[in-house]
Amino acid sequence: MADLNKLVDDLSALTVLEAAELSKLLEEKWGVSAAAAVAVAGPAGGGAAAPAAEEQTEFDVILVNDGGKKINVIKEVRAITGLGLTEAKTLVEEAPKAVKEGVNKDDAAKIKAQLEAAGATVEVK
Repeated sequence: MADLNKLVDDLSALTVLEAAELSKLLEEKWGVSAAAAVAVAGPAGGGAAAPAAEEQTEFDVILVNDGGKKINVIKEVRAITGLGLTEAKTLVEEAPKAVKEGVNKDDAAKIKAQLEAAGATVEVK
Protein backbone atom coordinates (compact mmCIF):
# COMPACT_ATOMS: atom_id res chain seq x y z
CA MET A 1 0.00 0.00 0.00
CA ALA A 2 1.24 3.49 -0.87
CA ASP A 3 2.30 5.93 1.83
CA LEU A 4 -0.73 8.22 1.72
CA ASN A 5 0.90 11.02 3.70
CA LYS A 6 3.80 11.16 1.22
CA LEU A 7 1.32 11.15 -1.66
CA VAL A 8 -0.57 14.08 -0.11
CA ASP A 9 2.69 16.00 0.34
CA ASP A 10 3.73 15.31 -3.26
CA LEU A 11 0.36 16.44 -4.62
CA SER A 12 0.42 19.58 -2.45
CA ALA A 13 3.75 20.56 -3.99
CA LEU A 14 2.36 20.56 -7.55
CA THR A 15 1.88 23.82 -9.40
CA VAL A 16 -1.50 24.57 -10.94
CA LEU A 17 -0.22 23.67 -14.40
CA GLU A 18 1.22 20.38 -13.12
CA ALA A 19 -2.05 19.56 -11.36
CA ALA A 20 -4.00 20.23 -14.57
CA GLU A 21 -1.64 17.97 -16.52
CA LEU A 22 -1.99 15.26 -13.86
CA SER A 23 -5.77 15.54 -14.11
CA LYS A 24 -5.64 15.08 -17.89
CA LEU A 25 -3.32 12.08 -17.60
CA LEU A 26 -5.56 10.40 -15.02
CA GLU A 27 -8.66 11.05 -17.12
CA GLU A 28 -6.99 9.40 -20.11
CA LYS A 29 -5.64 6.44 -18.13
CA TRP A 30 -8.86 5.71 -16.24
CA GLY A 31 -11.29 6.77 -19.00
CA VAL A 32 -13.20 9.17 -16.75
CA SER A 33 -13.85 12.89 -16.56
CA ALA A 34 -12.91 14.93 -13.50
CA ALA A 35 -16.01 17.09 -14.01
CA ALA A 36 -18.28 14.04 -13.77
CA ALA A 37 -16.52 12.86 -10.61
CA VAL A 38 -16.94 16.26 -8.97
CA ALA A 39 -20.62 16.39 -9.94
CA VAL A 40 -21.22 12.97 -8.39
CA ALA A 41 -19.12 13.61 -5.29
CA GLY A 42 -20.33 17.18 -4.71
CA PRO A 43 -23.77 16.52 -3.18
CA ALA A 44 -22.38 13.84 -0.85
CA GLY A 45 -20.87 16.60 1.31
CA GLY A 46 -23.20 15.97 4.24
CA GLY A 47 -26.06 18.29 3.35
CA ALA A 48 -23.95 21.46 3.51
CA ALA A 49 -23.66 21.72 -0.27
CA ALA A 50 -24.24 25.11 -1.86
CA PRO A 51 -27.69 25.49 -3.44
CA ALA A 52 -27.75 24.85 -7.17
CA ALA A 53 -28.22 27.85 -9.41
CA GLU A 54 -31.81 28.25 -10.58
CA GLU A 55 -32.45 27.39 -14.18
CA GLN A 56 -33.26 30.44 -16.24
CA THR A 57 -36.89 30.45 -17.32
CA GLU A 58 -37.22 33.87 -18.95
CA PHE A 59 -35.12 34.98 -21.89
CA ASP A 60 -34.58 38.19 -23.84
CA VAL A 61 -34.20 38.04 -27.62
CA ILE A 62 -31.69 40.68 -28.69
CA LEU A 63 -31.33 41.84 -32.30
CA VAL A 64 -27.59 42.39 -32.76
CA ASN A 65 -27.73 43.62 -36.37
CA ASP A 66 -29.81 43.32 -39.53
CA GLY A 67 -27.16 41.41 -41.46
CA GLY A 68 -27.58 43.71 -44.46
CA LYS A 69 -31.18 42.58 -45.01
CA LYS A 70 -32.89 45.43 -43.24
CA ILE A 71 -36.26 45.20 -45.02
CA ASN A 72 -36.67 41.47 -44.35
CA VAL A 73 -35.68 41.94 -40.71
CA ILE A 74 -38.13 44.84 -40.28
CA LYS A 75 -40.92 42.64 -41.66
CA GLU A 76 -40.09 39.88 -39.16
CA VAL A 77 -39.82 42.33 -36.26
CA ARG A 78 -43.27 43.68 -37.15
CA ALA A 79 -44.71 40.14 -37.31
CA ILE A 80 -43.16 39.16 -33.99
CA THR A 81 -43.86 42.33 -32.00
CA GLY A 82 -46.95 43.81 -33.64
CA LEU A 83 -45.14 47.16 -33.95
CA GLY A 84 -45.95 49.60 -36.68
CA LEU A 85 -43.59 50.15 -39.59
CA THR A 86 -41.87 53.20 -38.09
CA GLU A 87 -41.38 51.60 -34.68
CA ALA A 88 -40.04 48.36 -36.18
CA LYS A 89 -37.68 50.30 -38.47
CA THR A 90 -36.40 52.31 -35.48
CA LEU A 91 -35.86 49.14 -33.45
CA VAL A 92 -33.84 47.53 -36.26
CA GLU A 93 -31.78 50.68 -36.85
CA GLU A 94 -30.97 51.03 -33.14
CA ALA A 95 -29.63 47.47 -32.85
CA PRO A 96 -28.41 45.94 -30.64
CA LYS A 97 -31.83 46.12 -29.05
CA ALA A 98 -34.29 43.72 -27.40
CA VAL A 99 -37.03 42.48 -29.70
CA LYS A 100 -38.85 40.47 -27.01
CA GLU A 101 -38.15 40.30 -23.28
CA GLY A 102 -39.17 37.75 -20.66
CA VAL A 103 -40.22 34.98 -23.06
CA ASN A 104 -39.86 31.26 -22.38
CA LYS A 105 -37.06 29.18 -23.90
CA ASP A 106 -39.14 27.71 -26.73
CA ASP A 107 -40.54 31.08 -27.82
CA ALA A 108 -37.06 32.64 -27.66
CA ALA A 109 -35.67 29.89 -29.90
CA LYS A 110 -38.57 30.31 -32.34
CA ILE A 111 -38.14 34.10 -32.52
CA LYS A 112 -34.38 33.73 -32.94
CA ALA A 113 -34.91 31.28 -35.82
CA GLN A 114 -37.39 33.64 -37.53
CA LEU A 115 -35.04 36.61 -37.33
CA GLU A 116 -32.01 34.61 -38.45
CA ALA A 117 -33.98 33.27 -41.42
CA ALA A 118 -34.61 36.90 -42.38
CA GLY A 119 -30.85 37.55 -42.24
CA ALA A 120 -30.42 39.09 -38.78
CA THR A 121 -27.83 38.30 -36.15
CA VAL A 122 -29.59 37.49 -32.87
CA GLU A 123 -28.61 36.67 -29.27
CA VAL A 124 -30.75 35.08 -26.59
CA LYS A 125 -29.89 36.13 -23.04
